[in-house]
Amino acid sequence: MSARTAGARHFHLELAEFKSRLLEMSGLAEDQVRMAVEAFLDSNVGMAAEVIVRDKRVDELELVLDKAAHELLALQQPMAGDLRFITMAMKIANDLERVGDHAVNIARAVQVMAEMLPTGRAPEVVEMARLARRMLDDALDCFVQGDPDAAREVCAADDRVDHLHDSVFRILLTHMMEDPRWIGPSMSLLLISKNLERIADLATNIAEDVVFMVEGVVIKHPGKGHGGEPAVSAT
Repeated sequence: MSARTAGARHFHLELAEFKSRLLEMSGLAEDQVRMAVEAFLDSNVGMAAEVIVRDKRVDELELVLDKAAHELLALQQPMAGDLRFITMAMKIANDLERVGDHAVNIARAVQVMAEMLPTGRAPEVVEMARLARRMLDDALDCFVQGDPDAAREVCAADDRVDHLHDSVFRILLTHMMEDPRWIGPSMSLLLISKNLERIADLATNIAEDVVFMVEGVVIKHPGKGHGGEPAVSAT
């Protein structure tokens, strides 16, 4: 076996390990959001506590992936598609770590709400939870499958979550003005709403990165790319 062949084989083995760790992190982040949402819907403080505990592994994997990515870039000098994949994977890992943090924020808000008098669940927040979770799941599926068309659909869904967050703010503000008992729970619901909105934003980031990874096209500017029109080509 020549040195060049051995080097290529070593690179592909390291890249496969890198992909495996990234998929592990993706699964953990999905679980974090799923558990945080279920904890919110069911007022399950035990599950909320589990979300907080599990976040440590997500943080650890982000550091492992960052180190591995820099080593692949510095020592292997990948070209074209591999280079694009590694650079996008670094960004996705960072986004996943932030997703985990937002799931923890939701879990902590659930713990706070459990100590208050029950006031019900804002249906808009429940819908946000459903949409944000689906967006994250779909974005990560797009990444695994390398599907830029489905990734664009994820990006298009973000507007709905933003509109719901705006509605939540207005509705809860009205509740707080009409009934002081709503002040505490409303603050927690607003915190949950904001973190769900950020999870949806991060899912959109991942979907945009999938489009760039597959097509070499940047679609990050609003109004360009979400509907299928490319903004900037990197090819």
